[in-house]
Amino acid sequence: MRPFTVVALLFGLIWVPGLIAQARISGHVTIIHPPRSKVDKDDSGAVISLVPLNGTAAGSEPPRHFRLAQKNKSFEKHLLVISAGSIVDFPNFDPIFHNVFSLFNGQRFDLGLYESGTTRSVKFAKPGVSYIFCNIHPQMEAVVVTVPTPWFAVTRADGDFTINNVPPGRYEMQVWFERASAEELSALTRTIAVESDVELPEFTVHSVNVVPAQHKNKYGRDYDVSSRDSPYTPGQ
Repeated sequence: MRPFTVVALLFGLIWVPGLIAQARISGHVTIIHPPRSKVDKDDSGAVISLVPLNGTAAGSEPPRHFRLAQKNKSFEKHLLVISAGSIVDFPNFDPIFHNVFSLFNGQRFDLGLYESGTTRSVKFAKPGVSYIFCNIHPQMEAVVVTVPTPWFAVTRADGDFTINNVPPGRYEMQVWFERASAEELSALTRTIAVESDVELPEFTVHSVNVVPAQHKNKYGRDYDVSSRDSPYTPGQ
């Protein structure tokens, strides 16, 4: 393990007086993939967030803007993590219409049909996980994770993560990973104390080998295969 000044144990707390006003929280997550998985040595996609406890000031900042573009009948990224109150723009860079929607968990919305070169936006007001689809193209899938804090990070392919500028205080560390079980993620929740830089002990998350169910369109019906490549699909 790399040198560190403070360790916040996943099974306890160590408090050490710090000399800096804001801290750097770092760590490493190993994703355990199922046997015979096509994914090899990729530890990206785990979301680590620090939720303030006991009056730790969360601060106030203006709503941040993010982008989840549509191009080549796909979203530009599969995972987008934002803080509550942020606004996400959904520009359409394809020469066809799209209809972005999310009607299941998290932020519910339906942007309707909109053409190439236009943008529609959604404010994600509360924490939650929003699964994003297009009502025309079933292969288009993304997930927006909205966390109740400005202090979060997503693991890189090597499993490392860093959260900068964390004020001193007590935090609940929460972990989210799309293919992990809810029980395992709940068990990883810990309280940590921050008074100086913190390097967390390495921990693991298991990727469950589950074939995702085929999702329906916004009307709860199967997709019309004949309309997927149409430049304009009224009534979809």
